[in-house]
Amino acid sequence: MSNSMNISPQPGYLLISEPFLQDENFVRSVILVCENNENGSFGLVLNKLSILKLNELIDDIETLDNDVYVGGPVEQNTLHFIYQGERLFDSSISLGEEIWWGGEFDLLLNLMKQSKLDHNKIRFFIGYSGWSVGQLDQELEENTWIVCKNMDSESIFSSSPEELWRNILKNMGGEYQQLANYPIDPRLN
Repeated sequence: MSNSMNISPQPGYLLISEPFLQDENFVRSVILVCENNENGSFGLVLNKLSILKLNELIDDIETLDNDVYVGGPVEQNTLHFIYQGERLFDSSISLGEEIWWGGEFDLLLNLMKQSKLDHNKIRFFIGYSGWSVGQLDQELEENTWIVCKNMDSESIFSSSPEELWRNILKNMGGEYQQLANYPIDPRLN
């Protein structure tokens, strides 16, 4: 299979795990790249739901029972967020396709409490996925990841976690459509 390994993932690109990846942290995962520079790489797994709700992690927000996703195995004591739409905070970083990473967390919570934001356009993550300098490039050379440059922000926020990996591969077309239907355990086929 030809991989897009010559593409250095930019913020806003997606990393889709190849079907044979057995690392339990990343099986059938879709990672949104937030940073990729001389210091390493940072991303958030978009399709791994945690067992926690937002109001279980933060005091005084009983009404906010948003799902929380596992952004990755690194620093699972940290909380991150992305949102879709217009830029809300000066400190938010554009990831393209009207998707923003981070910003003033307290202001975000206040907007949510006042029902001024569509809760379906916000995702929260505990932890993140990180790579040291050169590590992601090495994994790309080993065909661990398929790079998707053309993110569909609607499918990120509307697809179920179970379907996101498959949906993105199908949308990529060609040989990737075939991978979308590959069984998790080919021995069971």
